[in-house]
Amino acid sequence: MKVRFLAASAAAALMLSALTACSTPTSESTDTSGPTGTGSAPSAADQPYAGTTLTYWATNQGSSLDDDKAILQPELDKFKQQTGITVNLEVIPWSDMTNNTLQAAISGQGPDVVNIGNTNATTLQATNAFMPFDSAALTAIGGKDKFVASAWKTAGPAGKDPTSVPLYSQVYGLFYNKAMFAAAGLQPPTTWEDLVADAKTLTDPAKGTWGIVAPAGTVNVSMHIEYIFAAQNGGSPFLDDGTPDFVTQANIDAVKRYIDLMATDKVLNPSAAQYSDGVQATNEFATGKVGMYMAQTGNVNALAQQGMKPDQYGVVPVPAPAGGKSVGSFIAGTNISVFSFTQHKEAALEFVKFMTSAAEQEILNKAFRMISPVQGVPASAFAEWPELMQVWPTILQNNAIPMALVSTVSAYQTNVGGGIVALFAQAASGSPVTEDTIKTMLDEAQQKMLAAG
Repeated sequence: MKVRFLAASAAAALMLSALTACSTPTSESTDTSGPTGTGSAPSAADQPYAGTTLTYWATNQGSSLDDDKAILQPELDKFKQQTGITVNLEVIPWSDMTNNTLQAAISGQGPDVVNIGNTNATTLQATNAFMPFDSAALTAIGGKDKFVASAWKTAGPAGKDPTSVPLYSQVYGLFYNKAMFAAAGLQPPTTWEDLVADAKTLTDPAKGTWGIVAPAGTVNVSMHIEYIFAAQNGGSPFLDDGTPDFVTQANIDAVKRYIDLMATDKVLNPSAAQYSDGVQATNEFATGKVGMYMAQTGNVNALAQQGMKPDQYGVVPVPAPAGGKSVGSFIAGTNISVFSFTQHKEAALEFVKFMTSAAEQEILNKAFRMISPVQGVPASAFAEWPELMQVWPTILQNNAIPMALVSTVSAYQTNVGGGIVALFAQAASGSPVTEDTIKTMLDEAQQKMLAAG
């Protein structure tokens, strides 16, 4: 297929080169032929797109690729029964999704509809490879006002028609072990100073217990925490025009506060510097080895798989320092986009409308333990846990901000997130991490970003 956005290919290629290589999905496709269910099918007049086939790349939201297929396929069958549109499903691991999507953007060959991490919405919009949700497209899917205002901010930069709309939302919260807190006579912290004090009370290396855990060897989480902490400090890693502005006191203090959990406060196990994903951190929290864990909404599923019951932990907003801004999270989650090279624009919009309808949002977000970004959809994923049902939407609406709406977020993650991982490794080895050390790392990261344009 001829690429209709060659002018953006070089920029997209640069974005791709900054990321790790990926494998091309092979056997994740699922045959969706034939509707399921009972009752008569709608008439031909009600199915103007009957016979149309869409390809959909879905991100891995569940515990496995097969788990996602089991959840999504009945809904895709339902969509076919309603519209006559077949949706061929491929579930892509998060580790491959950004690279695969950028490759499709460059080549002009890929799916009709794709899920994206919302932190990459602006990066991917810069490729010009996706269909803008202009006023007509938004009307076709039910309008902008159907979305929660805070979640809508992840759709793309202000002043431009976005090329994605929210599908699933997540936020960070502070998970705490109720039994450990009760035994120590502690209450959930409301300030960062309280958190550090509580963590020191809970830390006893001789017994193998620590106040807090973090996947300190994970680049993306390190970037997430730096961004949240900088916002709590009243700062940002970027100027309004998107220029990197890392070497500010707000950013230096944000990194230091995170690193100090291991380097100075001594409440984070040095072994956490080797935790390259959330699995080890989740396991330590679930098994009662640590008292607190800053993690996203979907961690509820991971804890359940580790055998931890919801009544064993609570969740509160990630606290800010006394006098800081009450930012506890960025608005994480998944958006849905339509490639501009699709031959089935109207059918693709029908599919987006279906996936973001209130009925489907309740089904899908309940299954994936997410928060719906659509107005009026209850947090039924947590219906059996009234405490969680209340806290997650509250954090989303009151304590969360969008990730920086700039096209260089992926490079920010690589350079600053990677720099923080290196500093944790330094702290774990016993070497001091000072303000000057942090300032040097941020300056080097900024120079790399500026040199890359």
